[in-house]
Amino acid sequence: MLDAFDFFLVVFCLTAIAKEFNRPDADVALSITVTLAFRPVGAFIFGLLADRYGRRLPLMLDLVFYSIVEVLTAFAPNYATFMVLRALFGIGMGGEWGVGASLAMEKVPVRLRGVLSGLLQQGYAAGNLLAAISYFALFERWGWRPLFLLGGLPALLAVFVRFGVKESEVWERTRHKTWAHLGRGIASNWKLFIYLMLLMTAMNLSSHGTQDMFPTFLQRQWHLGASERALISGVSMIGAIIGGVLTGLYSDRIGRRRAMITALGFAILLIPLWAYSPSVALLYVGAFLMQFMVQGAWGVIPAHLAELSPDPVRGFLPGFAYQCGVLLSSSVVWIQAVYAQRSSYAGAMAFTAVTVFTAAIIAAAVGGERRGATFGG
Repeated sequence: MLDAFDFFLVVFCLTAIAKEFNRPDADVALSITVTLAFRPVGAFIFGLLADRYGRRLPLMLDLVFYSIVEVLTAFAPNYATFMVLRALFGIGMGGEWGVGASLAMEKVPVRLRGVLSGLLQQGYAAGNLLAAISYFALFERWGWRPLFLLGGLPALLAVFVRFGVKESEVWERTRHKTWAHLGRGIASNWKLFIYLMLLMTAMNLSSHGTQDMFPTFLQRQWHLGASERALISGVSMIGAIIGGVLTGLYSDRIGRRRAMITALGFAILLIPLWAYSPSVALLYVGAFLMQFMVQGAWGVIPAHLAELSPDPVRGFLPGFAYQCGVLLSSSVVWIQAVYAQRSSYAGAMAFTAVTVFTAAIIAAAVGGERRGATFGG
């Protein structure tokens, strides 16, 4: 939730940051691309540490690191410094998911793995909602910089992890004893890594292609003020949280892939309402339902990737594949901004959505599944 909070502050404040640094929207949208592109670096570093030294220590280090970067963003004196800090934040953001997801999925009961996967993943949507609330309450009075000072809060979680979270028993039973053994374990799963990377590329295109430029779409296409943009985005994230948890629960019953494909199929049907809504009231409905479906499919991901990954490389493989997918999809925001300048934001959002949803359905359909797999056995 807290790393997504910082990420979406840039999304909400994009036009204000562009104005302060005297840059076009596309230049600040490029900072989102930079953040996404550097996430594999963090997943690589912290994922290796998690499989070699346990889940807790890398998670604590990562929380402190990206908290410091978030606070420094509030004091960025120029566009170049802002871009460097967004790259560093991408490293921290990329390291958090793989370590945290492996620790969580290795601890939850098998019968609840899907629903708790949805709850965990929708921390991302909750962070978006928290950013929307903060933007709604503070932006018009204080501007964008003070919002990033709130980004220091994740450092407090490091204290909780230190004293309130036990190490993964699965890791303790299955860990590699040396770096050489770990390297061979990773290399032996290269085919699985390629598949997971392609799946996560399509899934990240689906998520970032419908979320990151959405507040800008509301401003440029609908000419809505800051408060109403925040409200609509907040409503969409309530849909995301509900959809993620319910689809995760659904996946425990019918399977991970079928749940994902069903949600993404409905998302395609919702594109006209979402991108070309005839009224503001229906715009709220379209935003809610679209993120219900998109993040519904995403709610399955932590459990699905954890089940597909062997025990000794679960800290590294899912997280690094996920963040490589982020890298491969990172240009989608910039492409949408450029496309919108030449046509319209509605056209850019709709064309992107139908393309990436179709790709994600195909990627989910062709892969394997190990629903209910026993970890550490």
